[in-house]
Amino acid sequence: MSLERVNVVVQGKVQGVFFRAYTKDEAEAFCLRGWVRNRPDGSVEAEIEGEGRDVRKMISWFHKGSPQSQVLKVTVSSCELVSSENNFVIRY
Repeated sequence: MSLERVNVVVQGKVQGVFFRAYTKDEAEAFCLRGWVRNRPDGSVEAEIEGEGRDVRKMISWFHKGSPQSQVLKVTVSSCELVSSENNFVIRY
């Protein structure tokens, strides 16, 4: 098993459309750990960690987003693994 962690910033119409809740549901379905939060600039940021193939599936989901969202841009960068996380949370 190869673990990966990435930081993802999603731009577009992604706040006020339940993007974080859908992100949490998708991440849990893929057994990923990490977090998601709104950013002051109107984008959404997440860090996701898990098995490489599941991380890649989640990145693909970010390009689609929640049903009411309109994703314009997804930026992905690698991060250090965080061994202290056990679940996926919405940060406020």
